[in-house]
Formats: sequence, C-alpha cells, structure tokens
Amino acid sequence: MKKRRSQHWYGKLDKDGFIHRSWMKNQGFPDHAFDGRPIIGICNTWSELTPCNSGLRDLAEGVKRGVWEAGGFPVEFPVMSLGETQMKPTAMLFRNLLAMDVEESIRAYGIDGVVLLGGCDKTTPGQLMGAASVDLPTIVVSSGPMLNGKYRGKNIGSGTDVWKFSEAVRAGEMTLQDFMNAESGMSRSKGVCMTMGTASTMASLVEAMGMSLPTNAALPAVDARRMALAHMTGKRIVEMVDEDLKPSDILTKAAFENAILANAAVGGSTNAVVHLLALAGRVGVDLTLQDFEIGSDIPLLVNCMPSGKYLMEDFCYAGGMPVVLSELKSHLRPAKTVLNKDISAHYEGAECFNHDVIHAFDDPVKPAAGLRVLRGNLAPNGAIVKPSAATDSLLETEGEAYVFDSIEDLKANIDRDDLPVTPETILVLKGCGPKGYPGMPEVGNMPIPAKLVKQGVRDMIRISDARMSGTAFGTVILHVSPEAQAGGPLALVKTGDRIRVSASKGELELLVDEQELAARRADWQPDDPHYTRGYAKLYIDHVLQADRGADLDFLVGKDTRLVTRESH
Repeated sequence: MKKRRSQHWYGKLDKDGFIHRSWMKNQGFPDHAFDGRPIIGICNTWSELTPCNSGLRDLAEGVKRGVWEAGGFPVEFPVMSLGETQMKPTAMLFRNLLAMDVEESIRAYGIDGVVLLGGCDKTTPGQLMGAASVDLPTIVVSSGPMLNGKYRGKNIGSGTDVWKFSEAVRAGEMTLQDFMNAESGMSRSKGVCMTMGTASTMASLVEAMGMSLPTNAALPAVDARRMALAHMTGKRIVEMVDEDLKPSDILTKAAFENAILANAAVGGSTNAVVHLLALAGRVGVDLTLQDFEIGSDIPLLVNCMPSGKYLMEDFCYAGGMPVVLSELKSHLRPAKTVLNKDISAHYEGAECFNHDVIHAFDDPVKPAAGLRVLRGNLAPNGAIVKPSAATDSLLETEGEAYVFDSIEDLKANIDRDDLPVTPETILVLKGCGPKGYPGMPEVGNMPIPAKLVKQGVRDMIRISDARMSGTAFGTVILHVSPEAQAGGPLALVKTGDRIRVSASKGELELLVDEQELAARRADWQPDDPHYTRGYAKLYIDHVLQADRGADLDFLVGKDTRLVTRESH
C-alpha cells in the first residue's frame, strides 16, 4: 500500500516523529490512532461573528463520528471565518485571504483528506479555492439555510425582504416601528440566508459539481438530517482517501458547466460568476466569462426568492437539488463526483413533492432565465445581468446616465429631492470594483432615488463595477470589467451621456464618440488607494479583475508538493 501523506509526520520512528506524536497525545489520543489510518482534517469556519456558520461546531462532531466509524482519525482545525453581514468594507476583500489560510493549513499539517465546513457566502468558495490548490481528497458540508423568516403570519426572506421593507419605509408605506419588528422574525435559527442568495447558491452549485453528498444544499441548518449528512460525509472522506479521489478528478470543465446550468435553473446569485472563475483558475480549467452563456437559455425551475416566492426550507421539502438535477439531466455533462460515480447518481430516484416550488423543465417559472454576459465599449471584458430577477422591459433600453463617482457620493445625494433623474435614467456607480473599494462590495443594487420611490418606482437600470447580494433583485448590471479604478471605460462616463443596454444581444454601449472618450482619458487619474498597508495593500496590488474571478494573481494554479523540511 502507498505510504499515506500523514505518515511523513506520524509514522517516523525518530526525533521528528516523536515530536509530532507526543504533542498530539496530550489531547488523549492513544497509540493506535497513529497506526497509519487516514488522518482527516475538518476545516471549520465556525465563528460567533459569522452567524451563518454558527452551527458548524455541532456539525463537526457529526463528521468526526463518521470518520471514526470508517476507521479514520479526525482532527478539527480553524481557519478565518468571513461573516458576510458583519465585515467591513466587504467580506469579498477577504475571500482570497481565507483561501490562503486554508491552502497553507492543509499543506503544512499531516492530513490525508479534508472536510470543508462552510456556509456564509465567501467561506464556501474561499475554502474550495484553498483546498483545490493543494489537491488532497476533499468534500464539503454546508451549514444549511435558516428556517423560513416570519412576520405577521407570513414568510419573509433574508435580504430580499430587507430591500423591500427598506424601500417601503423610504416611500412612507411602512413605519419604522414595523420595520424594526420585522427584524426579529427574519433570522429564526442558525444557518445561512433562507433565500436563494449567494450562500445557498454556492451550496447548490457544490452539489451540482459533485463536491458534496446529495441533499447538501437545502437541508435546513437545524434539521437532524444535516447532522446525519455530516456523519455520512465523515465516513465518505475516509473512503475517498483510500480511492485517492481528489478535487482535480471532480472539478473538470464538465463539472463547471453543470454548475452554470444549475445556477440558471435555481435562479442563483450573480456572485457565482466570480467564485467559479476563481476556482477554475486554481484547478487549471479554462473557464471564461463567455462560458456562462451556456446557461442563458436554461429556464428558471426553482420558485425561490429573489426570483420567486418561496424559501429554501420549501425548496428542501419539495425535493431540493436532486430534483433540479433530474430536470436538467438531458443537459448535464457526464462528470465524476465525490461518490466516485457520475453526477447522475446524485439525482437517482429523485421525486418532486411540490411542483409550484420546483417546476418541470417544460413548465418553468420563467423561460431562458440564465445570467447574461454583456459586452461593448463600456465593458470590453464583460459585465453580467440576472434576467430572472430583472424587469423585462428594462433589459432592452437606451437612456441618459446619472453618475455617482463613489459610494459616498451616492449615499450623500440619492435622497435629494432635486436629484435630476427620471424612471428612464440609468444610474451609474464608479469606484466599487476589486481595486477601487477595495474588494468589490455588494452595493451594485443601488437604492432607487427617494423622489422616484415616492412615485412608486421600484426598479431602474443600474450599472457599476460592484457586485450585489444574491438575495437582491432588479435590473442591475454588475461586474463591469475593467473597473473604473483600473482605468476601464466606466471611469470616463459622465452624467448626461447616453447608454444602450440589450440583454438579448449581449450589448452594453456608451454612446459617446471615440474622440471625446480619448480626451476624457487623457485627463483621467485613478483615486488614491484606500489602504496602504497589510493584506488590503497586497490585495489591491495583486487582485485580478472580475472577469478573471478577482483572485490574486500569484495564487492562480496549485502546488501539490509534499513539504519535506522539518521544524526542528
């Protein structure tokens, strides 16, 4: 039998082996725990500052039970935790730092395989990016969604209803006291957003790519079946180590294409684009923004907020991702999964229990609802829009721009009664890309100007180099690349310029002649960076643009070499 990786730490009968084993034994592990059995790392992003992941401490115990049962040796270790709702300026700034933490922790320690425990938006992609760069056998257990939010006897959804309630308060349609009362009923249990936000989107795509066991995406965080899933995952990772089944065997181009198709079907977050692009860069898969067009004709099957009316708890009870994958089966590519079988094994025997929550492929919630890639002189390297959450009539239009040069400019002026905007105005926000903010925050779904909110306007075209929450909605054009701070054409837009948008043609054009744009470019200077030290400076200096996943340039690819130098 091939010598296990962990035996280079714990199987040596010398001073170094003595040190590695002896210090581990202070936790009460017996001699036979080091007899050559697989050592499984449990990579935990639990934190009280990351409410979405607050249940992962318990799930780790379930994983450990499964590892012990299968004859492995589980060891839990912490990594940076990214609380999407708590971190400033944005958790996305730190996704790559988490990926570095995960990569180096896996590489430095004597483990043979790893279970990734994550959930909150950036934890899942960050963990996967780091693990893929070391390429040990890896499997994911997500924290799971919260129970449905409740307010006045009705379901309310994380994020989605926050945006709606906030606009209602601004319009004078909801009192501040009612707004505050809704706050207590929205987050009723541990877990991630119970809408199809980025967290549940990434859990769904992890399942569609075959990096988790079936049903991982939708089981509520507090459902006993999620603990059972953790147990079975612990058992399965030991088997994967014996099979030497690694991320590079699973995360093929076909797996990424299946994720893109699934994202369209579930009405998934636009954030999936930057995360899948970054992950593909780690495993050496040639994935580009244009590849996301394969999902553009896929219908919306899952009737969940923000693209529908139900929540993740309902999605679970209707059958979850196995049903969605079954409906997509004629479009899915053959691809290996953590079961060491084709993706078809993930939906074998799937049955839908509520056809209003998960629609059939030939009776969708909405036809051709996948993300659309837009290009033109305003976004030479691309931008994206989510038609399933947009107003159809706004996806083909031309209008006059009103420009906010920064997020501070927007916040200071969006509620002005004399703001010169109409419902046909196209709002443009600069300085919110990877380098500019920094970190590419979720501010692309700009608030509707107060004067228009009071008139009943609830959607307008909004264009920026930012992202938006997966729980958000509206006709919002995002990830404009190159960003303004990097000198992209977005930096040159002025109030009064005309912009043409065509989702059907994939066009985003600034209707200003080249001579005028050249003159503006000659006068343009980037803003001073917001950070000049530490990780944030490293990020600003090395982050790639959105169309390449906003990873750091020196982290693309992987290093699977065994560390041979000892510390003593």
